[in-house]
Amino acid sequence: MKKYNSIGKLFIDYRIFRDLSQSDFASKIDVDIRTIQRWESNDTLVKQEKEEDIVNITLFPYQLIRNLNALKPIPTYYDFRINKYALTKNNSELPEASWFKGQLENKTKRVRLFNFEKDFDPILRYLKFHKEVPKNIIQVIRESINILPEMNLFIADELGFYSGHTLFFPINEQAFDNLKSKKIMERDLSLKDLVNYKFQDKVFLYGFDISADCNHNIFYIFNQVLRFFRDLPNQNYTFCATALRYDTEKLVDEMGLEVIWKEEKRTNQLGLEVTRRFHAGNFKKFLSDLELY
Repeated sequence: MKKYNSIGKLFIDYRIFRDLSQSDFASKIDVDIRTIQRWESNDTLVKQEKEEDIVNITLFPYQLIRNLNALKPIPTYYDFRINKYALTKNNSELPEASWFKGQLENKTKRVRLFNFEKDFDPILRYLKFHKEVPKNIIQVIRESINILPEMNLFIADELGFYSGHTLFFPINEQAFDNLKSKKIMERDLSLKDLVNYKFQDKVFLYGFDISADCNHNIFYIFNQVLRFFRDLPNQNYTFCATALRYDTEKLVDEMGLEVIWKEEKRTNQLGLEVTRRFHAGNFKKFLSDLELY
């Protein structure tokens, strides 16, 4: 993560990251180019009524904008690759897996069920930074919300702005086998691959995407995921996912999931190095010693 002491430097780096000119950026957020120039040189702050537009268009965490858009900015760390911020360098990396189950019952009302019509636009903009989201995947997301609402979640910040999400697909065994053997990739999943997991002898849940804008929110949203698996009546389940983010590999290992296949590093459409890897398993062993916490 990079430390930011001003909103001007954040905007400059955003334009570089997205390959935007000052004119492009001005057009995106509906201001004139002189306004962008004043912001980037820290001559003026962003008007409060404009902050929401910037958050909605750039997907910056609102807390990041609030920290930096002030007469006395609060220095904040931020990583464009994963849309994540932190107040200290020590809190910038994901913690050890034991941190999540240390307070498994710690909850927040800011996590709620995913409402497709209300919540999908900001999530789609985020997904497109990292993944292919063809029409068939949008259909799968919509149907998965109906079948598995308790695992398709939205987390907001204290003011109600988007802060993260989980997207889970209840898939059949054939789809799992095809993903495992690389006959298909996640972009190929379709409605025919979905099942009602409650009526299956073997349960396969595909984690399409899990993300939050800071460790605090990751804690709340991922702990709800862990509670779901802990309390699942049918413990004959397999969790699987195709990971791209660089910061999750250690966490997957600590939770006891097996990496089935892993590709060589490649460069995505944003010029970032990513490594696609498919992991699978369950959290039964990881959660088996909860009485110690």
